[in-house]
Amino acid sequence: MVPEQVRLTDYPAGRPVRDFWARSRDGLRAPEPGDVVVRIDWISVDPGMTGWITDKRSYMPPVRPGEVMRAFGVGEVIDSRSDRLQVGDWVTGFLGVQTAGVFKDRMVRRIPTELAPPQLFLSGLGMTGYTAYFGMMDLGCPQAGETVVVSAASGAVGSMAAQLARDAGARVIGIAGGEEKCRYLTDQLGLDAAIDYKAGQVAAQLQTLAPDEVDLYFDNVGGDILDTLLMNMTYQGRIVVCGGISQYADWATQKGPANYMQLVTHSLTMRGFTMRDYMHRVPEALDVLIRGWADGRLKCREHIVEGLDRFPEAFDMLFDGRNHGKLMIRVAHAS
Repeated sequence: MVPEQVRLTDYPAGRPVRDFWARSRDGLRAPEPGDVVVRIDWISVDPGMTGWITDKRSYMPPVRPGEVMRAFGVGEVIDSRSDRLQVGDWVTGFLGVQTAGVFKDRMVRRIPTELAPPQLFLSGLGMTGYTAYFGMMDLGCPQAGETVVVSAASGAVGSMAAQLARDAGARVIGIAGGEEKCRYLTDQLGLDAAIDYKAGQVAAQLQTLAPDEVDLYFDNVGGDILDTLLMNMTYQGRIVVCGGISQYADWATQKGPANYMQLVTHSLTMRGFTMRDYMHRVPEALDVLIRGWADGRLKCREHIVEGLDRFPEAFDMLFDGRNHGKLMIRVAHAS
């Protein structure tokens, strides 16, 4: 087997990210004791990837120029030198943007594909679902009757977070771009209302839909929308900062909230997090999420791009909103 890889050629530093990828065909190293060889079938494309291709300080080391691009993936073990994993097991982990790889068994985790299709362990039953679960339920703590707002609510993390708040009995308002995505939030996910930020006047829409102000805001975008929510939070309201897609294009010129003094005047709590804080509790999240998916309460919408060669195009989708749902690549393998 001669796998294909997508490698980072340089740090973008504000230049078009599409220009900084190169494909290669490098053979696999020989597996050693404790290794597994994995055929990679699905690759996750996530906004957090932007923080991995910069030399700015982040929550994990950057991908170095020349290295295979880091990515979550799922795949099948096709050769094993491990006592923990067997040929035929399906696993997930940082498998990279490539068609196959050799990994230490401690670096991957077996997934129960007997319970759900493998790609779901990259979306609602995987890291995006876990992020939504801990961010919303552990930090946000939505209560029945509260008003909760979720930005990027039709995206992978946002949609799961919004549904979890809905199930907690909160009144949930989702913010998304375009009428179609807003209809999906109300008609398919059962949110109470949706705000189309592309229609403009987000502040006016919010004041109409939440006249008694917002108890909890789950932020995925930062920027102007965060500023708007800061001006509409109730006293002692909570803001959970999951991401800031509006600031990801250039990490060197990020802007903080202009209305940050509302944190003082309204005694607000604003807390950021990453999954690094919660990896030891993944089984807890998976149990809740898989039960919710199995009984139909939690919906996981997928946006699938075909072929490893389309990774640069898929990555661009993160910034222009073309994807609807969890963005991932289905890897084609020669028969």
